[in-house]
Amino acid sequence: MNASTRIEKRADQVASNKRDNLNGLDDGIRHRIAETAYKLYEQRGRADGYDVEDWLKAEALVSGGTE
Repeated sequence: MNASTRIEKRADQVASNKRDNLNGLDDGIRHRIAETAYKLYEQRGRADGYDVEDWLKAEALVSGGTE
């Protein structure tokens, strides 16, 4: 599975969760997660292949308030 497919799959999961109100992510929180994930990507020297890991770590950082 390539990076683009993983991103699309993750976006679909987030959208599905929001529709089902499982995690209640609003657009502001989703934006903060995306920014944090991008910072993680940059800190790693923009190495590809860690997009899902970055997103999940960013979710944990944002929800824990320790960006």
